[in-house]
Amino acid sequence: MALLKRWIIATTLGVAFTGLAYAQEAADTVAPEAATRLLAAQAERQPVRGEIAMIAAANHLAVEAGAQILANGGTAADAAVAVQLMLGLVEPQSSGLGGGAFVLYWDAAEKRLTTLDGRETAPRAATPTLFQDENGEPLKFFDAVVGGRSIGVPGTPRLLAELHARWGKRPWKDLFQPAITKARQGFAVSPRLAAQIAGDGDRLKTDPAARAYFFTGDGEPLQAGAILRNLAYAGTLAILAEQGMDAFYSGPLAEAIVEKVRGAEANPGLLARDDLARYRVIEREPVCVDYRDYQVCGMGPPSSGGLTVGQILGLLQPFDISAMSPDDAGTWRLIGDASRLAFADRGRYMADVDFVPMPVKGLLDPAYLASRSELLRGERALESVEPGKPEWDHALNLSDDEAIELPSTSHFVIVDADGNIASMTTTIENGFGSRLMVAGFLLNNELTDFSFRSHSDGVPIANRVEPGKRPRSSMAPTIVLQDGVPVLAIGSPGGSRIIGYVAKTLIAILDWRLDVQTAIDMPHLVNRFGTYDLERGTAAEAMAPALEALGYKVNVRDLNSGLHGIALWGDDVPDISVLESGSPYLAGGADSRREGAVFGQGALKCDPITACIR
Repeated sequence: MALLKRWIIATTLGVAFTGLAYAQEAADTVAPEAATRLLAAQAERQPVRGEIAMIAAANHLAVEAGAQILANGGTAADAAVAVQLMLGLVEPQSSGLGGGAFVLYWDAAEKRLTTLDGRETAPRAATPTLFQDENGEPLKFFDAVVGGRSIGVPGTPRLLAELHARWGKRPWKDLFQPAITKARQGFAVSPRLAAQIAGDGDRLKTDPAARAYFFTGDGEPLQAGAILRNLAYAGTLAILAEQGMDAFYSGPLAEAIVEKVRGAEANPGLLARDDLARYRVIEREPVCVDYRDYQVCGMGPPSSGGLTVGQILGLLQPFDISAMSPDDAGTWRLIGDASRLAFADRGRYMADVDFVPMPVKGLLDPAYLASRSELLRGERALESVEPGKPEWDHALNLSDDEAIELPSTSHFVIVDADGNIASMTTTIENGFGSRLMVAGFLLNNELTDFSFRSHSDGVPIANRVEPGKRPRSSMAPTIVLQDGVPVLAIGSPGGSRIIGYVAKTLIAILDWRLDVQTAIDMPHLVNRFGTYDLERGTAAEAMAPALEALGYKVNVRDLNSGLHGIALWGDDVPDISVLESGSPYLAGGADSRREGAVFGQGALKCDPITACIR
């Protein structure tokens, strides 16, 4: 692809980390996590291959932890527990015990796809005015984030327990040992973590525990390569390994979490022990849409990811994208305006379906999407975009959302030797979450994914704060099926841009037939609300004049994805016949914009395990 080749040439090897990048939109756009430019030396990487099992995740130590579990006969569910526990140690700014997650799990024996919702919940004492001042006006974003007010009930610990209970084989205690050992021995601070500590500065120093952990005694941020030990985290994991995750939601650990949240000096929160005790993981119906010869399945509400990705693909279904060039601005006009139409519906209708009626079926109805796609048949950018009117047996009138969603998240994919698949997106929301640290881990600021306003012109907003409610998310863990057989698993961090990152990569693989690594590393062009975001330092910048001529405003900026994916047909054209031929292999890709790694077991004859990891 010429776009990819030009992008490789345009990328500057010497610029690995940039400063903080902030978007211009009023909602869904704050991006305080330091972005990592894709390195030219990595840009022509090939997918990692394996014949037996595979893991793609955001840090090589997490991949090694999962690989050890797989090598000992563990399932994808077992490995997911080990991977997440290690990510909470070595990538604490993005996910951990103090956050929440969504997972898609393919049970190969049952040939069944299950989606589990481990999203955080609002405390029972929360009200729709939680993030408003005394005059009813929304708080400034970081005034809401830093401290206890923004913290929801963590869901990740219960989700890990649920994964193991349903599909695990290895002893529960064994899954904790890699992270416990590394927390005690120490690990080298990665360049990405060091850059984010330095970038967050004083916000991360507000909590004494976080300051003591992430900074030197002189208050200087830890440097890349510094050895960091987390004995408190090791102690927490030892308790949970012995007593199970119930020990997180009751007893001394729960008391410590509540005390930390409610005792935050400048911004105390509302979390209570009863909120923790009541938390449950919810099994949801997968959201699936037909696209070409495939069924693209994702997470349903309270995530908007599966629905919005599905809508984008459904809107593009009538167009032969495979015959269009990724170098042509007209191609991106179609993709960009399809995204804008989907985001308009997202802002109007999508929230926690347990609290707000939602036209889920109507939003993905082929007839509705076909009628909406007629709006794409012009030759210029749509002048304006409004939510559609899907079929819905409800008279509720809703106003458009104003939530801000941030990109500090992680995604990993695991395929085990039996063909079970875990595709999991996990988060504490903003980089370093609420900046409050307890028992060796950071607590989320997930409640700021709610709309700060409860109403607009007297009309309620679907994603307003309510007690016990789960904030809307854009996390989009995805599994693609062909004739009922999984052929691809993928996902990404990136706030509300997750949707665009995942949709672009699916199009690159399913329409343009790129291998999974090349598709992941392809330059980003993302349009949610009218302005086209073009990835800085790539050939996407060269598209600016043509897109402006089509009527778009253009914003050249760092686009901070962290895509990880595994293709189950290998790195050739996706085709179910490859699987039926008896000679399939796995091909994995890790986003070159971050520090991800891929482990492939089998074809590489890995011994030791670390030799398999790129």
